[in-house]
Amino acid sequence: MAEVYTHLIAYLFKGQQREQSLELTDAMLPDHVAALHLLQLHFGDAENSLIMPTADSAPDEIMQQALLLGISNIRSKPAAPV
Repeated sequence: MAEVYTHLIAYLFKGQQREQSLELTDAMLPDHVAALHLLQLHFGDAENSLIMPTADSAPDEIMQQALLLGISNIRSKPAAPV
């Protein structure tokens, strides 16, 4: 079984400081992957799925979409094995 890591993500959502923890099998969490998880968290159930990045979106496109939707200053703290 793959090792699971807990990632703590600090970010701003519409100007308010927030934190979210994720358990993933990857030890490293690039900013654009964290942004994608945050977009899914905040907008995954949105009626208009056109606001979500496509599967083939480039990392900079994901970060730009997050910024347009009010998610900024994404910082991931180092992962700790669960």
